[in-house]
Amino acid sequence: MFLKKAANKYKHNHSILCITLLLSIAFFACNEKREERKIERSFYYWKSVFKISDFEKQQLDSLKVKTLYIKFFDVDWDEAASQPLPKAVIKFADSSFKKYNIIPTIFITNECIQKIDSAQVQILADNIYALTRSLINNNNLNPVTEIQIDCDWTASTKDNYFLLLKKIKSQLHNAAFTISATIRLHQIKYIGKTGVPPVDKGLLMCYNMGNLKNPATINSIIETEELKKYIGTLSSYPLPLDVALPLFGWKVLFRQNEYKGLIQNLPDAIFANSFIKKDGERYEVLKDTLLQGYDLKKGDMLRYEESSYDEIIAAGTELSKQLKNTQPRVSLYHLDSVLLNKYTLHELETIYNSLR
Repeated sequence: MFLKKAANKYKHNHSILCITLLLSIAFFACNEKREERKIERSFYYWKSVFKISDFEKQQLDSLKVKTLYIKFFDVDWDEAASQPLPKAVIKFADSSFKKYNIIPTIFITNECIQKIDSAQVQILADNIYALTRSLINNNNLNPVTEIQIDCDWTASTKDNYFLLLKKIKSQLHNAAFTISATIRLHQIKYIGKTGVPPVDKGLLMCYNMGNLKNPATINSIIETEELKKYIGTLSSYPLPLDVALPLFGWKVLFRQNEYKGLIQNLPDAIFANSFIKKDGERYEVLKDTLLQGYDLKKGDMLRYEESSYDEIIAAGTELSKQLKNTQPRVSLYHLDSVLLNKYTLHELETIYNSLR
């Protein structure tokens, strides 16, 4: 009897000890996550003339945003010259940038990387570095510490692109800059094919994740269920990652079920016109129409896509479960009064905090 009571008492004490231990582990794990995850807020600026409106300045101040990724220029392949050339070089129309930590961002088309040969890689690296330094110096930008290269490379362009990054990185490190690169979701999922870029850090672009050209796609900009298909191995990605989330929307044009392009900067009010018939988030054109420079034909279909608040929050929550970086910079794409007006200040705050 004594042995039986002792055994029961042991089991009881052992159970309490296990429960206490599990609760303690859970408590410290939760606390550790809350204490360690610190978000730095930022925005992308993706226009060729830098001029921030008073409303945009007010929003940046209210959100305590100190960092802006500014697209300095594009690099595209020029068929006539048979070489890569800069396009849409930034012009600074006001000096409000002096308030912010500026990260120059250079967008390079995948076609450009595809067409350059190994001899042109060094020349391109030199030209990108020289133009970037010239824009920084000529505009008296605040001390710049990071430069970002943005390219949606593929398995077939990986070697050329990574060689280009190595050349640029060598020059930037000599000048005490760090280098970051944008990372698409497919480059996370198919890391074995696309590789890891030779840079100091990456920025994960959590948008444009669906098949834009498929008429059956619901929203190619952001869908949490689609996102989940790509981020299962995110925590093991070998680079520290920052994150970008979308605020933008657009209309996708289809003619006879074939993708014809994007229609941007059209006000939502156009969908109230008599030549449009609504079917969910799809709109059928009922007669030939020239609309703000867009030539629409009877039978064309417009798919309206947007970055809804609920979807962004859901995506941020999923990312927060997988993200290894404990001090990520979270950037919203992009700084524009029309886009900002679609969200309350509280909603923008919550979007940033969804990554905590």
